[in-house]
Amino acid sequence: MNDDHVYLSLTEGDAGGDARWAFGTGFEDPLHGVDTTVPDGVDRDALAAYCLALGDDALISSQRLAEWCTRAPELEEEVALANIGLDLLGQARLLLSRAGQAEGAGRDEDALAYFRDPADFRNVRLAELPNGDFAFSITRLLVLSSWRLALFARLTSAADPVLAAVAAKAVKELAYHREYAAQWALRLGDGTEESRARMVRAFAEIAPWLAELSAAEAGFGVEPGATAQDVAAVLASVAAETGLTVPEATPVPGSGRDGEHTEHLAPLLAELQSVARAHPEATW
Repeated sequence: MNDDHVYLSLTEGDAGGDARWAFGTGFEDPLHGVDTTVPDGVDRDALAAYCLALGDDALISSQRLAEWCTRAPELEEEVALANIGLDLLGQARLLLSRAGQAEGAGRDEDALAYFRDPADFRNVRLAELPNGDFAFSITRLLVLSSWRLALFARLTSAADPVLAAVAAKAVKELAYHREYAAQWALRLGDGTEESRARMVRAFAEIAPWLAELSAAEAGFGVEPGATAQDVAAVLASVAAETGLTVPEATPVPGSGRDGEHTEHLAPLLAELQSVARAHPEATW
């Protein structure tokens, strides 16, 4: 199956129009109808680990954005952030499903999302940090969407056609995520004295976590640090328009890709996984 056919299969809805977005059974497999055979020459374990990590990034980011529901500055922004979170949740579903397919151990997207402990997650730690104020969340969204956009653009030519198709679908979504975050970063950075001060603080708080992104992307044709210039260019553009600066910072030791996380991941997962763990194999 070529990449175009995989992409079409990924984006077609089922006849009934149902979509799987919450824990339970009786929903459509997100890779239904797609040839998920791992191509010859592709390391199954490496593919599973790579998709798992990228899926975890999206899942944890989605959960953090969901926390803005009822708390965003305006109703319009609440809806926008919720929609971005749903985009990321969709990416997480596809990537975790592919990870389960490649792993071959019988674990589906639900098993990987809801029944792993914090030490088994492989997301970058920037995604799991608390939301903080709106300026911090916008700056984090700007960084993560810029990074994922640059990374997924490269993964559209990945040796695994399913990963390549997921990346092609995600690129369109991530371009909007980056645009939305950039517009708000400019508005806040060039706004009131208070909003500008908060953006200065947000840049300083996020700077120590940037190095982990470059180290986390290697694999399937992407070299370590390949996206660093892309992310730096976006931040430099925002800084140039607002007069802000991205400070130099000592990287935080460790890596989420190795299962090393902050103290903030466990409570996030406890909330995310509570219904699934309380009612395993639930149906409705």
